[in-house]
Amino acid sequence: MKRTGTIITLLVIVITFSIGIWYIYVKDKADPVVYATEQASTQTIVKKTVATGSIVPKEEVLIKPNISGIIDEIYIEAGDQVEEGQLIAKIKVVPNASSLTSSKNNISGARTAVETAKLAFENQKSIYNRQKALFDKGVVSANDFDAVQNTYNQAQQRVKQEQVNLTSALQNYDIIKTGTTSGLGAAATTLVRSTITGMVLEVPVKTGNQVIEANNFNDGTTIATLADVDKMIFEGKVDESEVGKISENLPLEITVGAIENSTFEAVLDYIAPKGKEENGAIQFEIKGTLAKIDSTTFIRAGLSANASIILAKADSVLAVKEALVQYDPKTKAPFVEIETGDQQFERRDLELGTSDGIFVEIKDGVSKDDKIKVWNQIKAPQGFGRG
Repeated sequence: MKRTGTIITLLVIVITFSIGIWYIYVKDKADPVVYATEQASTQTIVKKTVATGSIVPKEEVLIKPNISGIIDEIYIEAGDQVEEGQLIAKIKVVPNASSLTSSKNNISGARTAVETAKLAFENQKSIYNRQKALFDKGVVSANDFDAVQNTYNQAQQRVKQEQVNLTSALQNYDIIKTGTTSGLGAAATTLVRSTITGMVLEVPVKTGNQVIEANNFNDGTTIATLADVDKMIFEGKVDESEVGKISENLPLEITVGAIENSTFEAVLDYIAPKGKEENGAIQFEIKGTLAKIDSTTFIRAGLSANASIILAKADSVLAVKEALVQYDPKTKAPFVEIETGDQQFERRDLELGTSDGIFVEIKDGVSKDDKIKVWNQIKAPQGFGRG
């Protein structure tokens, strides 16, 4: 029994010794962990969010006719530059038979009324002349003469009123028949003119198309869309997760897909107070006015564009890569490890500034000469780089 126990004890010692020798060998063969270092550098850091949209005119003017009819001639086409008051189209009025007949009847009635008023006036004029002669002789009292004179004045006024009604009926007939009449200027005309100076963006009608005037029951037919293309805006949308980060008057950097290697400056001047659901997400409309564009660059209305909304910007500041920054597990305070000797590091607390997700501004904690430990580097596989 004693011999058996001795043998077992010796075997355990041998096995334990062998395992120890193997462990030491493996550890000796393992690559040592060697940390690389990097240094801070001077960077311009821009923190921004991106919105998608398009470039549109700040104001678009829809030119509509003030009378219904058929397009007789169009004098412009999309892309033309027009001046305020310039003739852009002519409308031919097609009179409505029922309205024309009714208008003729109104003229006849108005003429009859004028003749009747004239007869009544002549009658009152005779009475007035007789009574005036008697009044001058003292036969008729002043009260009686005043009543006759008042009736005479009313008859005279009635003639004038009926003549005005006849003129109105004649004008109405002219408008129904031809679309215009004398004495009304631009109030009723078949000539359509531009109301602003700008560029023609669209002419949605053609010669022969029927157009309808704008009224309380109809928006009217658009003959042309005009705009001042020197005053353009970016119109886009941002997600609800980003809208809380932006505010009015922030600078924008606009890039247009159709215009390569060009960036346009703008200012955010509108954020919609109410969002709209699109594809399951709430989107908020934004608008930004573009700065004056170089005369050699022409931005067409409706071009797709992206707007980088500058949330914060730090020019030429000391910065390090975000990946070098560590955070205390308890206090969440940022820090880095600075090399003090060969593979020896000490903790250095930081005061951070603006970050763009790649670089972060260092306000205090390290200098440009400090060597910062790359703490999260990927370890090379064993044997890598050996001969």
